[in-house]
Amino acid sequence: MMTRRFRSAARSVGAILLAAALTGCGTNGRSDTDPNVGKDGETFVRPSLTVYMGNSPAANAIRSLLPEFEASTGLKVDLTSFTNEQLSQKLSVTLAAGSKSPDVFMIRPLEELNRFHRSGWLQPLDDRVASDADYDFADFSESAVETVKAEGTLSAIPLSTEQQILYYRKDLLAKAGLSVPRTLDELETAARALHDPGGGVYGYVARGQRNALVTQLSSFLYSEGGGFQQGGRATINTPESVRGMKRYVSLLKQYGPPGVFNMGWQQAAGLFAQGKAALYTDASAIYTIAIGSDRSSIADRVGLAMFPAGSAGAKPYNITAWALAMNAGSTNKDDAWTFIRWATSKDVVMRSQMLGNPGARRSVWDDPQGVSGFPQDYIDAVTESMRVGVGHDRPQLINVGEARDIVGEVVVRGLLDEDVGEAADKANQEFQALLDREKSR
Repeated sequence: MMTRRFRSAARSVGAILLAAALTGCGTNGRSDTDPNVGKDGETFVRPSLTVYMGNSPAANAIRSLLPEFEASTGLKVDLTSFTNEQLSQKLSVTLAAGSKSPDVFMIRPLEELNRFHRSGWLQPLDDRVASDADYDFADFSESAVETVKAEGTLSAIPLSTEQQILYYRKDLLAKAGLSVPRTLDELETAARALHDPGGGVYGYVARGQRNALVTQLSSFLYSEGGGFQQGGRATINTPESVRGMKRYVSLLKQYGPPGVFNMGWQQAAGLFAQGKAALYTDASAIYTIAIGSDRSSIADRVGLAMFPAGSAGAKPYNITAWALAMNAGSTNKDDAWTFIRWATSKDVVMRSQMLGNPGARRSVWDDPQGVSGFPQDYIDAVTESMRVGVGHDRPQLINVGEARDIVGEVVVRGLLDEDVGEAADKANQEFQALLDREKSR
């Protein structure tokens, strides 16, 4: 892993060698061109920040623009990138030890925000945004902001967003004389009509792995009026939530491919990109994979649309996938906010979005320049989802992985021809027990 620390060290070695050479030439070690050296030869140490980031388009965009930030602020940024899991582990160990570093870090809010907040590792940012009118915090999508709040406290700033959308085969719908599904009823009707396993095309595909499916199940629950929880009460066995689960189970069981139990997003997206499914619901962030490459036989035959409406309307998730947070133990909080403010400013979000990172600022999505890199149907689906979406796609608690397993098991039981309602009752008891355990700690 190549870090700025390594490159900085390399430059320092070069500077030492150069200084030695200049000393030999009678310059007394002074450099007239070094901005860190004063007139009398004294050396100034530039203020520095330590930033940890995950590997993502957002991090890549910020890294590419970093020289501008350093030049304009005089701050030196020591930025290190990690894989997603490496970052989570590194932060957990470092922050638990009470380290003052990193000053700023990327966080996956729906996986880590509640745990980090409960641990006291996140610096509240409410006062920062409230006292900075020029920052225009109201420009951020409300549901994206919902994702980065813990117990009502603004604990991070959105960097990139993700929504659940519908992928569909335009040619197959046209051949069947069907319009793009706008409701879940229409989605099921279309899946039934286009299901042709003998011809190599399944009517519908989505995630079927117990843990992985939960995020994509969420929009079915919300659009039928249900959800995972309400306050401290588990709600996965309400009539509305059960109706959403039955929708998901029915689509996968009747019109999905065999082996759906083993499908995460990679397998489902791959099957759709190969032209083996007519309809697919999943995250907007993977659209370039789901539609296939320019050389794909279906690349120009894939359409994107808003998630279909259930009995409660269309309520897809609209979440913050990545956010920037400040270390509560940092001794450089003002400089840390300067960096976060810059990285999430309208200008940087605009340029980041033009590089392929979907941001959370509504003004950027409303600007033709800000959406120039995305297809029009993608833009339409995302902007509408930002307006009506729900700010979480999984249960909201610290032990989110355990909760996902509990919820996902209901779908698995349904796919095995067991009663979804009974499975939901059992799961609701388990989920409530988990919520109660966390509340008592």
